[in-house]
Amino acid sequence: MMLERIEHRACFGGWQDVYEHASRALGCTMRFGVYLPPQAAAPGARMPVLYWLSGLTCTEQNFITKAGAQRYAAEHGVVVVAPDTSPRGEHVPDADGYDLGKGAGFYLNATQAPWATHYRMHDYVVEELPTLVEAQFPVDDRRAISGHSMGGHGALVLALRNPGRYRSVSAFAPIVAPSQVPWGEKAFTAYLGEDRAAWREWDACALLAGASERLPLLVDQGEGDEFLDTQLRPDLLRAACAEAGHPLTLRLQPGYDHSYYFMASFIGDHLAHHARALQA
Repeated sequence: MMLERIEHRACFGGWQDVYEHASRALGCTMRFGVYLPPQAAAPGARMPVLYWLSGLTCTEQNFITKAGAQRYAAEHGVVVVAPDTSPRGEHVPDADGYDLGKGAGFYLNATQAPWATHYRMHDYVVEELPTLVEAQFPVDDRRAISGHSMGGHGALVLALRNPGRYRSVSAFAPIVAPSQVPWGEKAFTAYLGEDRAAWREWDACALLAGASERLPLLVDQGEGDEFLDTQLRPDLLRAACAEAGHPLTLRLQPGYDHSYYFMASFIGDHLAHHARALQA
């Protein structure tokens, strides 16, 4: 699979790059960011990877330019890979509004027309992208996953659906129960159809009941988040984890909102959380 590097910037002793490639899973050209810490330059180095999933309206750019994760990735010796949030291109279906279509892939495999051909973000993030990264960069198969909002939903769901693939998982302000909130109901109806039973396969709170793996969940949520009570509902995650006996660290942060100011404030804790698991 051919890669074209389109950005290359020195950052905290390493390199923040952006690559472009033709995706088989999505049937379009995709971009992703890669931060290579200074340790990656050592002869024979093989580094662990944190996959970061961004939220609604984002591309690969938002996280790599706003979160400040590179400083901590350099400190811990972790490669950070940040893909786009949906397929892209003039031939890719889209919708009016910010919460469906381009920029709103929801990290699932769509089953309904016109979305099913291109909107297969689960397969892209779980299978195609790691295969590419592990073939082209100085990394091994130690993987972690994290994300924000829609991407937090993606991180939780991908970890729960794929036991053994990730060593750690965390999220900022995740949509924990998309089957029960407006963002998720709109997206799931379009991508998956009207059968709510099919939605449960992409809902973190529903998946927890049958989880075969017990990766500790680290979740940070701002108490000043405008979407807290309507779209995010961390109370439902707390209840689902308690019922399933699943480990959860849910930190409610007073005053913080849904923005990258919030994420930048606590991203160091999340990198440390993943580094401990990746380097154990």
